[in-house]
Amino acid sequence: MRNLRNIGHGVFRVPDSVPGSASAITAACWDAARDELIVACGPAVGDPRIELLRLAKHAHVPSPSHLQSRSIATWDVFPPKEDGPPDVIRGIHYCSDTLTTFVFLAGGDIVTVTEDEEGVAEPHIEILGTLFPSIAAARLSPDEELLVLATGDARLLFMTRTGDVTAEVTLSAEDLKLSKHVSVGWGKKETQFQGRGAKAKALRDPTIPEKVDEGTLSPNDDGRCSISWRGDGAYVAVNFLQEGVRRVIRVYNRDGELDSVSEPVDGLEGSLSWRPEGNLIAGIQRLPDRVDVAFFERNGLRHGQFTLRAPPDAPDALDEVALEWNSDSTVLAVVLKDRVQLWTMGNYHWYLKQEILCGKSQQRGQRPLFSWHAEKPLLSAAATAAKVLVNEYALTVARGPTQPPHDHGAVAVIDGRTIKFTPFRTANVPPPMAMCELEVESAAIDVAFAPDSSSMAVLHRAGVSFFALEAKGPRLAAPKFLSMVPFHGEVSQGYEESVLQIGFSSPSEVHVLHMADDLDLLRYDFGSAEEPKSWLQTDAGSVAAVASPGSASVEGVVAQHLTGRLSCISGKEHSPLPVQFPVFLPWTSCLVHADDFIAFGLSRNGHLYANTRLLAKNCTSFLVTDKHLIFTTSNHFVKFVHLAPEHGLDVPPDDPEKDERCRNIERGGRLVTAIPTKMSLVLQMPRGNLETIYPRAMVLAGIRKLVEQKDYGSAFATCRTQRVDMNILFDHRPEQFLENVGLFLDQVKDPANIDLFLSTLKEEDVTQTMYRDTKSASPQQPTDVATVAKPGKINTICDAVLQKLRTQKKANVQNIITAHVCKNPPALDDGLLVVAELMKEDEALAERAVEHICFLADVNRLFDHALGLYNLDLTLLVAQQSQRDPREYLPFVQELHRMSPLKRQFTIDDKLEHWEKALDHLKALNNFDDVKNYVVKHKLYQHALAIYRHEEQHHRAITELFAAHLKSTSNFKEAGLAYESLGNFADATDCYLKAGASCWRECLYAAQQQQPPLPASKLSEVATSLADALREAKDYAAAATIHLDYLSSLDTAIAHLCKGYLFADALRLVALHNRPDLLATAIDTGLADALSSSTEFLADCKAQLAAQVPRILELRRKAREDPLAFYEGEHHARTAGADGGDAAIPDDVSVATSRASISASLFTRYTGGGRSSSSSSAGGGSAVSRATSRNRRREEKKRARGRKGTVYEEEYLVNSVRRLVERVGGAARAEVDRLVWALVRRGMHERARALEALMDQVVEACRLAVGVVWPQKEEGQEEGEGEAKAEGRRGVERAAVVGGEGDGGGPADAAGGYGYGYGYGYRPGGAEGVLYDSLAAMRTRQAPPVVAEFARLSLLGKGKLE
Repeated sequence: MRNLRNIGHGVFRVPDSVPGSASAITAACWDAARDELIVACGPAVGDPRIELLRLAKHAHVPSPSHLQSRSIATWDVFPPKEDGPPDVIRGIHYCSDTLTTFVFLAGGDIVTVTEDEEGVAEPHIEILGTLFPSIAAARLSPDEELLVLATGDARLLFMTRTGDVTAEVTLSAEDLKLSKHVSVGWGKKETQFQGRGAKAKALRDPTIPEKVDEGTLSPNDDGRCSISWRGDGAYVAVNFLQEGVRRVIRVYNRDGELDSVSEPVDGLEGSLSWRPEGNLIAGIQRLPDRVDVAFFERNGLRHGQFTLRAPPDAPDALDEVALEWNSDSTVLAVVLKDRVQLWTMGNYHWYLKQEILCGKSQQRGQRPLFSWHAEKPLLSAAATAAKVLVNEYALTVARGPTQPPHDHGAVAVIDGRTIKFTPFRTANVPPPMAMCELEVESAAIDVAFAPDSSSMAVLHRAGVSFFALEAKGPRLAAPKFLSMVPFHGEVSQGYEESVLQIGFSSPSEVHVLHMADDLDLLRYDFGSAEEPKSWLQTDAGSVAAVASPGSASVEGVVAQHLTGRLSCISGKEHSPLPVQFPVFLPWTSCLVHADDFIAFGLSRNGHLYANTRLLAKNCTSFLVTDKHLIFTTSNHFVKFVHLAPEHGLDVPPDDPEKDERCRNIERGGRLVTAIPTKMSLVLQMPRGNLETIYPRAMVLAGIRKLVEQKDYGSAFATCRTQRVDMNILFDHRPEQFLENVGLFLDQVKDPANIDLFLSTLKEEDVTQTMYRDTKSASPQQPTDVATVAKPGKINTICDAVLQKLRTQKKANVQNIITAHVCKNPPALDDGLLVVAELMKEDEALAERAVEHICFLADVNRLFDHALGLYNLDLTLLVAQQSQRDPREYLPFVQELHRMSPLKRQFTIDDKLEHWEKALDHLKALNNFDDVKNYVVKHKLYQHALAIYRHEEQHHRAITELFAAHLKSTSNFKEAGLAYESLGNFADATDCYLKAGASCWRECLYAAQQQQPPLPASKLSEVATSLADALREAKDYAAAATIHLDYLSSLDTAIAHLCKGYLFADALRLVALHNRPDLLATAIDTGLADALSSSTEFLADCKAQLAAQVPRILELRRKAREDPLAFYEGEHHARTAGADGGDAAIPDDVSVATSRASISASLFTRYTGGGRSSSSSSAGGGSAVSRATSRNRRREEKKRARGRKGTVYEEEYLVNSVRRLVERVGGAARAEVDRLVWALVRRGMHERARALEALMDQVVEACRLAVGVVWPQKEEGQEEGEGEAKAEGRRGVERAAVVGGEGDGGGPADAAGGYGYGYGYGYRPGGAEGVLYDSLAAMRTRQAPPVVAEFARLSLLGKGKLE
């Protein structure tokens, strides 16, 4: 589908009369390093000199299209024979690495011309060697290391470029006996299936051809020899005329060994070109009625052909033909007498893309010289005796506008004089076919479409042919020929190749870039009414390419200059555009978006630019629609970029699974056109076939646009066709949808489609989850479905639909029922009520309605709901739609008919387990005994209390039942409250006592309220029991209160207060009761016990920190230095070699980390030792065997214990240090504060100072431990900060690294969900899951515990320890 479009043009003319210069160009080759052309002029009759010229194109000269020449060297060449014709150049080649030009002369001389690297000294000219009797052909290998020469006496020499011969072979007739070819008829008509109707007489052996070629010579054979290398330089083909036998193509390897010879082919001529890809060797076969390009395989067998087309204006152009493949094997140049044809192949059809006119030579056999650039595949040079034409082409798609509503997908493909036209919005016709074929007067050069897709212009050498494109609705009819406007005298014919490109500046005006003395622009308005019409000329200056604007908002044709500067040309005015590309870009597209001009361009090396911003470096093709920039990449993705200002363009990552803007495509696919109206994209694969896709980005953009336009019918159809969740119809514009529900119903129309929409509704907002609008500039983060749910969304839509449908109930009964059933939760009762109403109006409609509701919901549930409506007729109607046996439900329904209404309702609700409703009916029957039994049976105490709250007697009875129930279920606290509300203080006391220490106040109150009063001994017993419970719960203050108030034991109360460090209260009670004797016996004793306990606790804390913090640092150091040994434990040490070398690495462990797999031995340390690799595979059976609940529980116990030497040790130690720090800063700190105050009040200053000093030491140790275990600094750590901080700096982050930090392959990444050898978001089960959770917990950054400053008592001296 791509054409060859000229993007660079240059010309050089040999001066007619320049003293001392040769007159005729005889050879040409490329200097690929400098993109310059080297041509050789001479020798000629009377002038034996050869002159080498270097031709270059400069962008900053006044006439860039004119090549500038510079002489390299000149030398004389003597004719091979005295008084004979001058010598002939057989070939020329330039080696960029040595700055050497090889010139091969027919007389046998091999001349080398070496230029000075600085360009100061004169070139060195040397004859490398001379071959006798002559040189028939010569060719250097692609790597420029090996030279193959054919001599006039049928010899073939292989030599290095320094002149050393590596092999010499003779081209003899014996070579033809190398192999006997047998064709099995691949691709022949005889081997194809002919159908059942084929007659047996027409069948024959396909390996026996109808005519056997004998190698008859062509009448036009000039006897020349041709040499061509394969692209990799491994083989070389030689086309040589074997005298008296036939013309033969021989294939040799680099060592000069004959590999194969070609089969006999009648009419085979001397042209030869091996496709660089290596699969085909091209030659010319001349038949009586045509000339074919014949293809051979490396083994010499034929492999297809295609027929050349003779130009109408030069019937004899095919008399002399040569072939040349370009460097990437995409274009085959066919060199004729006066022109060069460029052919491409797609879907096994050969297209004639361009004809380069060069002019006829005066001598027979003097075809134009043609050479492809070795590194730029589509840069070529064609030379005749008097001039050189340099052309560069780009493979482009001639497509129509891609902006709605003109996006008809029109594409024009050039094939010689034929234009294959296909509008893909109308017909998807695969190439090489087309919807219609248009003929023009001569070979087409370029095709352009008007910005509004109203016309098409075809540029050819005779003029411009205009075609009208008429749309009939969404379809585009076949183009209608309007006129052909010839150039006549407006176009200078200084040389043959004059017109280059064409572009529209308006729907009726075209501009043609052509070459006269310099580049000019011709414009023609074929829509003007003025007569006579003519071509108007505009200076083009340094314009290198013109193109039609990408949208109608750009007025004028867009011209790009050689420097990348853009301008807009309308009429005679050149208006510079506000952007400039960094370099000249062959593929461009310009448009105005949101009042900003944006120009997109693609370079030859795949760099995609938006103005000056580089968007991608691996782009292969692109196009622009009204919403997106669409481009394909060499990674086989097609990407969509929402149009925005230059710096707002957001290129999606290569993540097609998570981003709708990126999609996988077939390898090598390129864009042909986009049709936003149909939301489709047409791509062409490398072999030529087309693929039409509907990318999610285009589909969603189209649906959003349709919703915004309130075209709900088309949006619904698109959702259904493209399998898009229909919730987007509401979620994109919720308010608009609710305001236009009637419009939605009218456009969708079909009740089945409305049902489909209602049945797909869900609470989730799909515009925030699966169809999040990627146009937002903020990074896209995964969204939890629960966080974006719209509560009540389904019911809101269903209610809105019901409101519109109720006006015509009978016509919309199906949708009404669906709307009820689709609610959340389903409103089955409402749907059944609709059916019940229809039963009274239209029984037939009611039957259809019940069939529909039974289809939507479970018929058994519907039966229960119908029964719950107490409508027995409706119940029977629903039951008839079920699979139930009538014997199951008819007796029950008959029995219900015989009951009273209240009894019937109670029975139905009891059967349906609607016990609360049944209790209401039972209450209405006025049988309280049955009510009590029913309440107890179904535990309906709360509902019974609610319905009897105004009947005091019944309410007390229910409360008593409820209290007994609570007591039986051990809910003693609420049971005591219930008994207390009934005045039953004895049972209340018992319940409060059983409730525990938390209800000691309520228990003592109830005990004292009993009538008759509770005996003092019994009350004392209750108080003692409560005090003991409070002491066990360490509520010493409450226990002291009971002993003081209820047991009259002041000594015991003070002892409890001292036990709880409540010394201030204890001292208050001593003074209150005037018991100073207790100061020494109770208070001082309690202080001594508390001081001993606190001192012991703080000493233990110091010891624990001193032991655990260094161990944590040691574990982290080991994990960082040798993670494999750390996680394998003893198994690693046992398998280590004596020399500590590679034997230390187990056989089943890969040192390199991987996200896809993990060695089983990685877990040997926490599973209890290693195991042989034969027992289980790394990630298969072992993981399954451990994924059991028993192993998981066992592993959880190991994790909780944190035994030394296990992988859980560090986590256990870290948690232990955290608990210690929190306890020291919490309860222990308050207790020490109270104890210090009490010691000072009792005059024990030294003890108070000692306790404060110890507490201060512990607090400082905790502060240091927090800084080491939970380091806060990540950068700027200085050497010598201390072992604790240096080792603990990244302890948490690197505690479990396996395979190195940051490689994403070890458990250090477990918290992120992508490490540990598993995929993103995966969590293993069983015992492995416990380890996974442990590593994830250690990986997660934890907030360190807060250590507050310990303020010492000022009365004791200095507040801080020295």
